[in-house]
Amino acid sequence: MEAIIIGVVKSAIRLATPYLYASIGETIGQLSGVLNLGVDGVMLMGAFSAFFTVLKTGNLGLGLLVAIVVGGIFGLLIAFVNVTLKAQQGISGIGFYIFGLGLSSLLFRTMIGTVQTVSGFSPLSIPLLSNIPIVGEIFFRQNILVYGAFALVPISWFILNKTPLGLSIRAVGQHPEAADSLGVNIVRIRYLTVIFGGMLSGIAGASLSIALLNVFQQNLTNGMGFIAVALVYFGAWRPLSVLSGALLFSTVNAIQIWIQVKGINIPSDFTLMLPYIVTIVVLAAMAKRYVRPPKALNKPFERGE
Repeated sequence: MEAIIIGVVKSAIRLATPYLYASIGETIGQLSGVLNLGVDGVMLMGAFSAFFTVLKTGNLGLGLLVAIVVGGIFGLLIAFVNVTLKAQQGISGIGFYIFGLGLSSLLFRTMIGTVQTVSGFSPLSIPLLSNIPIVGEIFFRQNILVYGAFALVPISWFILNKTPLGLSIRAVGQHPEAADSLGVNIVRIRYLTVIFGGMLSGIAGASLSIALLNVFQQNLTNGMGFIAVALVYFGAWRPLSVLSGALLFSTVNAIQIWIQVKGINIPSDFTLMLPYIVTIVVLAAMAKRYVRPPKALNKPFERGE
């Protein structure tokens, strides 16, 4: 039983990685007032670009860097459409999702063709800590992208709550007119947060294709980006609460994988549905409590309004 629990929890920690990168990036963007529903498309492009780079060069660091750049470029495009052109953010986000899905599928078919594998990031044992019974096995023998995802949570919390930049981000998302009157550059802040969110979504995709699964195929994310957006609402735009939501979802996911691997007599379609059922139930329960989103979320800024 102990081995089963260790295996499930260790898997849950690993599976939470892409959700954490994507949802923290989306949290920061939404706190500045920009809703991005194109997260899944950006993740797909990050996953493809990282995988293709590693497949051709064997360089994991370069693959990760390319994913970050590609994610940043998509973030720039999303910011241009939503902030500069003032498009309806929900509709444009769906458009970017479809674009990322289609482009990644096209590039996969034309540049790779068949499902292949690469050698991804290996587990990195933390000296001394990895030798702690049970805890060391679960938490301190993971790959570097897992460590980075969990380190991102307190770092983002500190930046958002304890620095002038974080104050500006939250001011832009809550009271952009007041922030503008105090000299805060609304456009610059929103561009920075959306681009940074795109970069994190690129890393989220890369964590799938060169760290967790070490493969790429069409629609690899299977809607993970939309779960990441849901986690932002679950966590009420607070990084620590987003972490708890990501762990809840990844734990249920790890359990359903274990059920399938062990061949337990439960319909596979039902086990695949489990994580999403839990997400729907939790979000429905959350709807009963009052969660206040940023006041300027999904609203273009017009000076003087």
